[in-house]
Amino acid sequence: MSTFWRYLRVQAFVLLCGIVGPIFLVVYFAAQPDPTLKWMYWIGLFITAIDVLIALALTNAANRPPAKRKPSD
Repeated sequence: MSTFWRYLRVQAFVLLCGIVGPIFLVVYFAAQPDPTLKWMYWIGLFITAIDVLIALALTNAANRPPAKRKPSD
């Protein structure tokens, strides 16, 4: 369960840094249907997906056990 909480903390920080993605999605869905806002959907989706992947990678790297060193001859 500690991995899940670590992921949530990392995800919150990454979304804070990359808040423009979710903002674009909220604006796109809150605005009246307008074909000129289609770019906001795709850019917001891309940025948010990248944020999630970064958070997963950071959580995975933080949970990896330290590398074992070979004894030197």
